[in-house]
Amino acid sequence: MLTQTILRRDWRSLLNAARPKTLTAAVAPVSVASFLAMNQGFDVDWILSVYALLSSFCIQIGTNLTNDAFDFKKGADTEKRIGPERITQKGILTFNQVLFAAALFFGLSVLFAVPLIVKGGVIVAGTLAVSILAGYMYTAGPFPLGYKGLGEVFVLLFFGIIATSVFYYILTAGFSLLSCLAGIQIGLHCTVMIAINNIRDRIGDAKVGKNTLAVRFGENFAKNEIAFLLYAPFFMGVFWLLIGQPVAAILPCVILFPTYRFEKTIRNTPIGPIYNTFLAKGAFLHFSFALLLSLALLIN
Repeated sequence: MLTQTILRRDWRSLLNAARPKTLTAAVAPVSVASFLAMNQGFDVDWILSVYALLSSFCIQIGTNLTNDAFDFKKGADTEKRIGPERITQKGILTFNQVLFAAALFFGLSVLFAVPLIVKGGVIVAGTLAVSILAGYMYTAGPFPLGYKGLGEVFVLLFFGIIATSVFYYILTAGFSLLSCLAGIQIGLHCTVMIAINNIRDRIGDAKVGKNTLAVRFGENFAKNEIAFLLYAPFFMGVFWLLIGQPVAAILPCVILFPTYRFEKTIRNTPIGPIYNTFLAKGAFLHFSFALLLSLALLIN
C-alpha cells in the first residue's frame, strides 16, 4: 500500500529527489575501471559493468533520498533554502515514505549486485554492505558524516577510490595502483559537487549544526577547495606520463580551459540560486573528464 502511495504521488518530484543531474557520479568509476581493465589486457564482461552501474545508481539514489528525509528532520532543509526542491520539506511525501523509498533503492542495489558478488566474493559483498551503511550514515545515525565535515571524504572514497578499485577487482581478480590513481582523479572531480552544495547551503547549515567544511572554514576556503578539486586531477596526469601512458595524461586536458572558466565563475559569483546551475556544470565536467580518461585508456 505504501509503495503504491509513493508511486502515485508526484513521481516527477520523486525523480527530482533522486538528483538525476548528479548520477554521473555512479557512471564514472564503472566506465574508468572497465576501460582500465581493457587497457591492462583483460577481457571485460560488459554485463557485469551494467549490473555495477545499476547497483551504483541505486546506492546513490538511496543516499540522496535518505539525505532528503534527515536534512528535513534535523532542520537543515527549510522553506528558505536556495537549493533544488526537497520532497520531504515540501510535504510531497512524509519522512517515513521517503525513507521507505530509500530502503527500496538500497534493496535494489543489493539485487543488482548479486552477479558482482558471485564473481568477486566476500570483498565485493563487504564493500556493498559498507557502501550502503555509509550512504545511510551520510545524514543519519549517531555519527552523520555530512554533519561532521566528512562529506568530501565520503564522496572521494566511495564514488572514487573504492568504486573504481573494487570494480576493477571484479573484472580482473586483482587490485592495481592504477585503479587507485584513476579513482582519486574522478573522485576529486566528483567531490566538486558536494563542495558546491556545501558552499551554497553554508548559512542554513550553520544554523542547525551541520558543520561542513564550508561552515567550519568559511566561503573563501570553500572556493579554494573547489579550485583544488577541479585542478588536481589534471596535475595527477603526470603519473600516467611516468608509466608510459601519455594519452591518459593529455586527453582529459581537452576540458582544462572550460574547467578554468568554471572555477573563475564560481570564485567571482556571490552565493545564490545560480549555484544550482553550477552543480549541474560540475557534474558535466566530472562526467566529461571520466569519459575522456576512459577513451584515453582505450586508445593508449
